[in-house]
Amino acid sequence: MIQLGKVQLLTVERLSPIGIFLTSDNDVIEDTSSGFITDNYLEEKDNKKKLEVLLPKKQVPEGIKVGHKLEVFIYKDSKDRPIATTRKPKIVLGELVPLRVVQDTRIGAFMDWGLERDLFLPFREQTTKIKINNEYLVALYVDKSKRLCATMDVYKHLSNKSPYDQEDMVKGIVISVNDNVGAFVAVDNKYHGLIPKNELFGNINCGDMIEGRVTKVREDGKLNISLRAKAYLQMDKDSQIILDKMAKNGGKLPLNDKSSPDKIKAELNMSKNAFKRAVGRLFKERKIKFVGNGIEKI
Repeated sequence: MIQLGKVQLLTVERLSPIGIFLTSDNDVIEDTSSGFITDNYLEEKDNKKKLEVLLPKKQVPEGIKVGHKLEVFIYKDSKDRPIATTRKPKIVLGELVPLRVVQDTRIGAFMDWGLERDLFLPFREQTTKIKINNEYLVALYVDKSKRLCATMDVYKHLSNKSPYDQEDMVKGIVISVNDNVGAFVAVDNKYHGLIPKNELFGNINCGDMIEGRVTKVREDGKLNISLRAKAYLQMDKDSQIILDKMAKNGGKLPLNDKSSPDKIKAELNMSKNAFKRAVGRLFKERKIKFVGNGIEKI
């Protein structure tokens, strides 16, 4: 069965001045809404409906003959007709892949998926404001007009059956950010991950690639992720951040254990607990002292 959005092995049915026409060995076609092609390429043969799809002449391999088999991808041309290509797209149905935005319009964006015609990302399928040349994780789907389009609404496509355990390091791409919950991440472009809001430090945006540590595997299999190392390791980094900040401020910093979490985050991009741990270490090591409403380097 010839299907949009799939790489398939098809058979050369006949040659033509404009290219070659390919068919599937399973050539009885039913009209469905799942992406099966049922349009003007149908013809009657042996009392069966047979589907043919064109591979344009410029892509026809040299020496091709009737009966030969070719691996092709099926999509639609500029006139909305099914067409085959020997070029391999960057994404097929059933996959989640980060693609680059090459054009933004009022009705939607267009993404580079490795074919001559860029892939349409409708405005309604965008989960955040997109930027040209940025990459976003998308899935491929067949719309109501039986055309292939991209969607950024990929949360429902992710699995909660990851192979990772607590303390494992993982990589992923941010698919959305909720100020009240945190940043949702597609780990390996496959699995559910979340950076909780109390772990969000710095400017995290949709489309960002992240590397973090699994802090918890929840009962539903989804992963909680931290972008920070374990506390005793992170303390070294945080202590150095504080010392560097003090050096830029003339050896002083207007922060102490009574400062608000927001002020500490704005100044140092760390949580109040992390700040207190690092300051405690620096004080014990006699590298700082408390003065007024802040700290000073010794």
